[in-house]
Amino acid sequence: MLPDATSVFALPDHRAAKADPALIAADERHFAAVSHALEQKVADLTARLGARRRDPAGRGAQTIERDADIRRLAAELATLRRFGLDVCIGHYVTTDPDPDSDGAEAESVYVGRIGLTDTTGTPLLVDWRTPAAEPFFAATLADPRGLTYRRRYRWSGGRIVDYWDEVLDDDDEVTSHRALDDQSAFITSLAGARTGHMRDVLSTIQADQDAIIRADDSGALVVDGGPGTGKTVVALHRAAYLLHAQSRSGQRRGNLLLVGPHRPYLDYVADVLPALGEHSVQTATVADLAGTVARRAPNAPADGLPEEPDPEVERLKSELRMVEAIETAVRFYEQPPQKSMLVQTDWLDLRLTPADWAEAFASPENGTPHNEAHTQIRETLVEILVDKSGGDLPVVALRAELAANPELHRALYRSWPMVAEGDLVGDLWTVPAYLRLCAPWLTSDEVRLLQREDPQAWTRADLPLLDAARYRLGDADRARRAQRRRVERAAELERRRSVIDEVIAADDDPEGVAPMLRHRDLQEALLDSPTVDDGSADRSPLAGPYGHVIVDEAQELTDAEWQMILRRCPSGSLTVVGDRAQSRRDFDESWPERLARIGLSPARITTVHLSINYRTPAEIMDAAAPVIRSVRPDANVPESVRSTGVPVEYGRVEDLHRVVDGWLAAHPEGVACVIGAPAFAGSDRVRSLSPAQAKGLEFDLVVLVAPESLGTGVTGAVDRYVAMTRATQHLVVLDQFEMPDRSQDAA
Repeated sequence: MLPDATSVFALPDHRAAKADPALIAADERHFAAVSHALEQKVADLTARLGARRRDPAGRGAQTIERDADIRRLAAELATLRRFGLDVCIGHYVTTDPDPDSDGAEAESVYVGRIGLTDTTGTPLLVDWRTPAAEPFFAATLADPRGLTYRRRYRWSGGRIVDYWDEVLDDDDEVTSHRALDDQSAFITSLAGARTGHMRDVLSTIQADQDAIIRADDSGALVVDGGPGTGKTVVALHRAAYLLHAQSRSGQRRGNLLLVGPHRPYLDYVADVLPALGEHSVQTATVADLAGTVARRAPNAPADGLPEEPDPEVERLKSELRMVEAIETAVRFYEQPPQKSMLVQTDWLDLRLTPADWAEAFASPENGTPHNEAHTQIRETLVEILVDKSGGDLPVVALRAELAANPELHRALYRSWPMVAEGDLVGDLWTVPAYLRLCAPWLTSDEVRLLQREDPQAWTRADLPLLDAARYRLGDADRARRAQRRRVERAAELERRRSVIDEVIAADDDPEGVAPMLRHRDLQEALLDSPTVDDGSADRSPLAGPYGHVIVDEAQELTDAEWQMILRRCPSGSLTVVGDRAQSRRDFDESWPERLARIGLSPARITTVHLSINYRTPAEIMDAAAPVIRSVRPDANVPESVRSTGVPVEYGRVEDLHRVVDGWLAAHPEGVACVIGAPAFAGSDRVRSLSPAQAKGLEFDLVVLVAPESLGTGVTGAVDRYVAMTRATQHLVVLDQFEMPDRSQDAA
C-alpha cells in the first residue's frame, strides 16, 4: 500500500529545521500526484499481466512474444511494488529563463527509477537514464548545466528521513530558501552500516561517475580506479543505462553480460540491477562461462576450481597461442578417409571415393561446430550416393536406407568422431605426442611439465582451453541426442516403406489403395515428415553472443581468459573495470596495450580514471598506500573523501576472537570480515575469506590476520593491499608478534 503523501516526510528531531513547510510544501504536493499515478499504474499493470497470462500460449513466435510480455510486465510491477514512492530519487530546478519575471520559481524536474506520467500525459517522474535526467547527475559548481539547485532524498521504510540540497548558482534568494547540509545525505550514506549486499546508491551518483555511465558503447571503455572509487557502482549503473538506451532507440543488439571475479561478488551485487529496473542482465564468473565440464571434475571444490600449483604451467596455459592450439587439436579429428568405400543397399552398391569424402568434409559452413557438422557431413554423403544412383530408384526410400546404413555411420565416426571438450583438452595433458603436434613451439621440457596423471584434474588455468574447445566442438551430448532423433526418424521412414511394399505386394485390392501406392509421388509424400528438432533450443544462455559485456576486476584476467570474453562479444562493445595496482600478476603495460594485444582495435579503446575514494576512510588508506607502492610505485592510490578519526588498530593473532566478539557486541548492525585465517569459522555477520575471495566486496570491519603470511613480492603486497582496503569503518591488523605503537603515524 502506498503511503499517504502528506506523511512522506519523517525527518528525525535533529533534522527538524528541514520540516519547515516552506521547504517541503512543493514536494508534498508533487508526491500526492505521484502516489495517485503509481496506484493507477500498479492496477493497470496487474490487470494487463493477468490478461496476458490468460492468453493462449500459441506456437513459435507467439509463445516467445507472450513470454517476453509477461516477463516485462512482471518486472515493471516488481519494481513498483518494491519501492512505491521510493522510485523518486530527487529533483532539480533550472534557472528561471525569464530575467523579467516576478521571481516565480521555474518548474521542478523530478527524477525517478522509472518514468511516470499522469492521466493527461504530464511527466511526474523522468527515468534516470533519459537525457532529461542527465543534469541531475552531471551538474557541478563548475558546470551547473543550467540548474539553480538539486535535492536528493534519503528514504527508509517508504518515508523520507533526510534530504540534501545543493545550490549551484550564486543567487542569495535561492540559497536562503534551501536546506544546505552537505553531511546529511551523501557523506552520511557512505558511513552507514553494511548489510551483506551492495546498497542502493542511485541518488548519490557523482558527476564523474555519471559521465562514465552514459558514455558511448561503440568500443571498449576502460574504467580504471583504485579501491573505493565506485568502479562496480559505475559498471552496474552503466549496464542498466545501456539496456534502456538501446531499447529506446530500437537498436537492442543482444543481451548484456556482467562477468564478476567470483560467486560471492555476484551475490553481493545481485539486488542492484533489479533496483534500477533491470531484470535481464546475465551474470557469470569465468568458471560459469566454461560450462559444466569443469564443475563435474572430481577435484573441484565447492567454491570453484583450484589455482594451478605450478606458476610456469599456469603461464604456458594462459598464452594466446595455447588457445589457438585447440584448432589444431580439433583438426586432428577431421581427416577424410584416403580409401574408397563400397556402400551396399537393397537396390545396388554405391562407391564413395576419397574425393567424395573430401567434398563431404568441406560441406559444413564456416563456423559450424565440429560435432554439429557431423550431421551435415553425413547428409552430404547420402546426397552424393543418391546422385550416383542415377535417379531411377525411389529417392526418399534410398535416402532413408543410406541415412541408417551402419557401415557408413561407422566409417564417418572413425574419421569425424563426436568429441567432448573435456576429452580433447585432457588428451593434451596426458598424450605428449598429441600436445607436440598441436603446440609445436613447446620445448620438450615444457611438454613434460604440462603432463599430468589425471586428465580431468582441472584447474582454473584449464577453463579458457575447455571453453575454446567447447566452442569449436559444440556440445557432443546434444549432437548425439539430435543424431539419435534422426536415426529414429530414419527407422520410422523405413517402417513406412515396408508397409507400402507389403500393401503393393499383396495386390488384393486392384481398385483401391495398392494401385495408388505404385505412384512415386504418393510414396514420397507418405515417406516425408517434418524436420526433426536438432536440439539447438537448449544451448547455454552463457554462450552468447552479447551486445555488450561488462567485466569487473578485469585486471585479473589472463590473455586466454580474455578470449572467453571476446568470443561472446563479437561487436567488441565492452566496459572494462579494474585497477592495475590490484593485479596479482604482472601488469607492466597500460590498459590499451593489454587490450590491443588480446585482439581489440586500439582506435576503439577509451580509458578513464577514477581517483576519489568514497568507501575507505583516510586513516586506512594512509596505512594501505605504502603497502602497494612498495611494489608498484605508480599505483593509482585514490584520495579518500572522508575521515572517521579512527586509526588502524594493531595487535596479535591471539586477539582475533576478542576483537570480533567485542565488535559484534558494540555494533548490532553491520558486517565484518576476517581475512587470512582459513580456520576461523564465519557467521551471518562475520565472513571468513581469502584476499582473492574478498575482491569487490566491502565490510564495516576488516580483521587482517598474519599479513606477512600472505606471501612476498607483488602477489603478497597486492593481497595485503586488497584486504586492508575492504574496510569502510575500522581495520584491525593482527600479527604473530606485537606490533609497534603507530598512533603517532596515524595522527
